[in-house]
Amino acid sequence: MAFNLSASPSTSLSHETHLFCNSLSPPNLSQLKTHKNLNFPLKKSPLRISSKVSLQEPAVNAVSIDSESPDEKPVSSSKSLWVNPKSARASKLKQKSYDYRFASFVKIAESLNSCNPVEEDISGVLDILGDKIVEQDAVIVLNNMSNTETAPLVLNYFQKRLKVRREVVLYNVTLKVFRKCKDLDGAINLFNHMLERGVKPDNVTFSTIISCARQCSLPEKAVQWFEKMSSFGCEPDAVTCSVMVDAYGRVGNADVALSLYDRARSEKWRLDAVTFSTLIRIYGSMGNFDGCLNLYEEMKALGVRPNASVYNSLLDAMGRAKRPWQAKNIYRDMVKNGVEPTWGTYAALIRAYGRARYGEDALAVYREMKEKGLEMSVVLYNTLLSTCADVGFTDEALEIFQDMKSSGTCTPDSWTFASLITLYSCSGKVEEAEATLTEMLEAGFEPNIFVLTSIIQCYGKAGRTDDVVRTFDRVLELGITPDDRFLGCLLNVITQAPKEELGKLTSCIEKANPKLGHIVKLLVVGENIEGESFRNEARELFESIGADVKKAYCNCLIDLCVNLDQLERACELLDLGLALEIYTDIMSKTPVQWSLHLKSLSLGAALTALHIWMNDLSKALESGEEFPSLLGINTGHGKHKFSEKGLAGVFEAHLKELNAPFHEAPDKVGWFLTTKVAATSWLESRRSHDVVAAA
Repeated sequence: MAFNLSASPSTSLSHETHLFCNSLSPPNLSQLKTHKNLNFPLKKSPLRISSKVSLQEPAVNAVSIDSESPDEKPVSSSKSLWVNPKSARASKLKQKSYDYRFASFVKIAESLNSCNPVEEDISGVLDILGDKIVEQDAVIVLNNMSNTETAPLVLNYFQKRLKVRREVVLYNVTLKVFRKCKDLDGAINLFNHMLERGVKPDNVTFSTIISCARQCSLPEKAVQWFEKMSSFGCEPDAVTCSVMVDAYGRVGNADVALSLYDRARSEKWRLDAVTFSTLIRIYGSMGNFDGCLNLYEEMKALGVRPNASVYNSLLDAMGRAKRPWQAKNIYRDMVKNGVEPTWGTYAALIRAYGRARYGEDALAVYREMKEKGLEMSVVLYNTLLSTCADVGFTDEALEIFQDMKSSGTCTPDSWTFASLITLYSCSGKVEEAEATLTEMLEAGFEPNIFVLTSIIQCYGKAGRTDDVVRTFDRVLELGITPDDRFLGCLLNVITQAPKEELGKLTSCIEKANPKLGHIVKLLVVGENIEGESFRNEARELFESIGADVKKAYCNCLIDLCVNLDQLERACELLDLGLALEIYTDIMSKTPVQWSLHLKSLSLGAALTALHIWMNDLSKALESGEEFPSLLGINTGHGKHKFSEKGLAGVFEAHLKELNAPFHEAPDKVGWFLTTKVAATSWLESRRSHDVVAAA
């Protein structure tokens, strides 16, 4: 806030007008010239003598409580007289002018900033003002100081020599000195001295201390002082309330922050970029990511220029939302608007791209940071390595790992080694995974459940069942309790193992989770259990595990059924998954298209869903139901990051085997479409073939 030089918004020295130029003679210039720290050059310029000067800046001009422009000259003059600078009177009149006197007091303030903090030296500087000092002189001197050791002594000097009508004004401008120096403790001590002297604080007193706390990055202190105001009979103004949106947001009191923001919008308070940055962080933590973008647009509409903090908060929010495309747009806006990216900008981008598995983009940001000489942190290195593991960038991961070890500032930790082991495990590189595990142990890190899960996955991909069992036994020996993800990995391994080795893996699963082990054993042994009993036991299992692994478990169990040619069991599990909403929106119908959506399913589950859907289509045809003009199968457009073929590739081959008339759509990647006529003809031919086969 560009604070008033001498009074609060509610009361003004302009109502107690002391006419600066008309009241007292200027300081003795001969004395000023003899002081070693004072030198006043006079500019040769036309001179206008104002007949009236006000030291009070109107309160409505206050913009921001954090403004560092307290030295603005008071607005002056209702009547002016032009004086020829060549006139003999010009020099004398100039010495009486406000600009000349103001410059003199600024020089005095500079001398006070540099002198020793003792009364004798303070008096040595200020005595040149003579005995005829007025309150405005003291305000200007204090307002231009920046030394917290000498400012209280200067205040004391003026208090002894002045009959001040509103002593709170002198305290307020002295508090501003402490704010300039970010000395909150000193400001609080001065406030206590103020109370001891019987001076009642006003709004400016509190707003200055609040802004000091804010500049010191102590939002909790700002909140404390804001909440003290009412006990002193002070009502915060709009500017003070505006900055408290930021303070309450930073201390985690989102409700109050958002309440103040709602008030700010209705009463049209002016909010600064720092406050908008905090609001965006609040909305982001609440998961209101569209609200973050709306705030960004609103601040631009209000003419508030976004700074790096705003952009970084937005980038972080878009990362949390897994919206990397919006993070890209925001970064482009930042560069376009001339805002220099900070270390936090690049960190937010790497996190955003990493979460969304935008490997190329994350690596591009990393390389830009290296080009600019910005240091990486362990967390950023690990984020990049984790991203590389997710997308299968083995060579890039090794480059980053070597850079990390040679950086001299970052040392690999357990997360670093875990990411590398995961990378090697997903690609089935057993020797590399084992070597990294050995390096991890030599660095003093014990493998956790996450690392051991990756090792089991690696042995499973390589078909080394005995090593899987050995690693499982090691988990138990270390006293580690297998979690749901570890068991999910074992399930995945069992879907890849040959039939003769399923018993070994089933025993491991039974030890870790008897319910799951029982279901797996029923499938592996092929016990003839009634459908409803099997369904009930499977339901109990799914209700006992975490929601984040239910789909993985169901996918693996269906895959195992398909591998063991137990299609009926696979259909029962898929139907149960639909009933328990483990799978949702697999099939959809509109007047123009019926579709099968397989993107979230494993290969076995997808083939099972296709089988059920085709049976449903046959039943619909038999019952005379009208088909739409199009039928489609959506497999998704990508392939699994570590597989030779994606779901689309496998399905293309499978549909050809079935002689199904579905063909990949050229304009819709991952979609296989057919027409009503072609589908009807194919289904009828299948029905005829089934009838002949049955006969």
